[in-house]
Amino acid sequence: MSSNKVTSTEVEKVVIKFAGDSGDGMQLTGTQFTGTSALLGNDLATFPDYPAEIRAPQGTVAGVSGFQVHIGGTDIHTPGDYADVLVAMNAAALKANLKWIKSSKTIIVDTDSFKKKDLQKAGWESNPLEDSTLDAYKVIKAPITSMTKEALKDLGLDAKTMARSKNMFTLGMVYWMFSRPCEHTIKFLNDKFGKKLPLVAEANIKALRAGRNYASTIEAIPNQITITGSQSLEKGTYKNVMGNAATAWGILAASAKSGRDVFLGSYPITPATEILQEIAKHKHFGAKAFQAEDEIAGIASTIGASFAGSLPVTTTSGPGLALKGEALGLAVMTELPLVVVNVQRGGPSTGLPTKTEQSDLMQALYGRNGESPVAVIAASSPADCFDYSFEASKIALEHMTPVVLLTDGYLGNGSAPWKITKMDELPDINPPIVKEGTENWEPYSRDAERLARTWALPGTPGLEHRIGGLEKDGKTGNVSYVPENHQSMTEAREAKIEKIADYLPELQVEGAQEGDLLVIGWGGTKGSMLTSVREMVGEGKSIGLAHFNYINPLQKNVKEILGRYKKIVVAELNLGQFANYLRMSFPEFEYKQYNKVQGLPFTTIELKDAFNKILNEN
Repeated sequence: MSSNKVTSTEVEKVVIKFAGDSGDGMQLTGTQFTGTSALLGNDLATFPDYPAEIRAPQGTVAGVSGFQVHIGGTDIHTPGDYADVLVAMNAAALKANLKWIKSSKTIIVDTDSFKKKDLQKAGWESNPLEDSTLDAYKVIKAPITSMTKEALKDLGLDAKTMARSKNMFTLGMVYWMFSRPCEHTIKFLNDKFGKKLPLVAEANIKALRAGRNYASTIEAIPNQITITGSQSLEKGTYKNVMGNAATAWGILAASAKSGRDVFLGSYPITPATEILQEIAKHKHFGAKAFQAEDEIAGIASTIGASFAGSLPVTTTSGPGLALKGEALGLAVMTELPLVVVNVQRGGPSTGLPTKTEQSDLMQALYGRNGESPVAVIAASSPADCFDYSFEASKIALEHMTPVVLLTDGYLGNGSAPWKITKMDELPDINPPIVKEGTENWEPYSRDAERLARTWALPGTPGLEHRIGGLEKDGKTGNVSYVPENHQSMTEAREAKIEKIADYLPELQVEGAQEGDLLVIGWGGTKGSMLTSVREMVGEGKSIGLAHFNYINPLQKNVKEILGRYKKIVVAELNLGQFANYLRMSFPEFEYKQYNKVQGLPFTTIELKDAFNKILNEN
């Protein structure tokens, strides 16, 4: 064993990608590295990227699973465009990700997975470890699988079981490279396996330590890299949170603030299922999670729970929202509160279940029969999924309306530091529940300010009434076919949604408050767009960013903001749905578009190129 003189380097931020076969444990490896970095105070953003098929062919590019994490001591808003370190557990992972690593940066490969059959499955014509393919990179070749087995040979495990710990061996190597301690992961392994499978816990911990020891002794890794602690985050207690979990916690917080127990009725669907799973963990808060037999039963049961007085929530993704369309119209007609969380994915049909997209906007706005308006809002980061699920619940309960909350796979599966919100920091939620003994109450009479009808809970003496999908009389709630009543009720339902704008904060602009170019985005693209605009402002460009979280209704100052700029470009992960929505809402302005539909988020590089091109056009 050679002596290795270790030096130390300090950097502000770094992008690391773990990639391997879908059975190699890359999501767990990335999550553990992320959690440890969060405990050290780093700001971060992650991007899990994995196959939709339950078991794609092993060793092929189609079966590659990846986890990218961007950590640093400065503001981090995206998981990064290109990696500084790529961990490739097999030949296919290298093939799939080689274009996503910066030139001259580090690639760690498991040489045990570059045999002839591995290269053939991955589509390599020659061995990239032996030809000139990787000349532009610093390559660390390590027989990771073999060394893992060697480290575990005394535990009495079979070869296949020992090989499963190779991800921990790799994690140990990367922990050493970036001066991360192993204690957080050791605790995780003991908690997860210690009681039921102690030998598994021991094997993984031993592999982790072996990987760290190996990295500290090889000449190929002469530097330890220290990432400076985050100085950009506000003081407070933080938790590394995934978007789907944050969505669930925002709903639970709204339940506590409103005094209404959560009822979540859903059918599991990628990438929204984790919200149902998270809510199911919190029965002690009065939450009820109902796994329905299909999407229609999920929303229909939730409407029933809404009638009964619960905070009603149903979750889904793209094709599931289509199936919920008819029942969503029923919620519009009955004017009951309802939160529909749509974690968008690539479509149409089954489409790209594990990839991200923003192409359900028109479906959320108009995907129902008849004049059927609902409120639509969108979260823009894994952490603010908490804020906007709380906000969606507040709007639904106080304005007696369905609200569609749009997140996406990138937000739902991604993670970021979340400053834990104290309950007394959240606003109260006051649903218009009719008190027992109220005289002269009419089921469809409306509050003068919000135009919302009141909520009479079943079992309250004197408040018996009927609701349903047939058109109602504007006061009594009795079925009415009077033509003028239908028009009046249709207009009233529309006006109720428009009145929500009175309760929304003004739209804010980042960067130039007026000038040459206004960049418009919505939802989960905020991180990359904010980074791009800030960098261009730093380069002296007259550019601003208006990022929308409230989509229907729009905030009141939108038109005034649009009028301040010479050019407007709308960037979104579809073919122009929000751009067309703005054209309908404000036809007096011209909108340019930048669109991407690849199942991938925007990179800051491509956004800056697009915005600079527009700025330079005559």
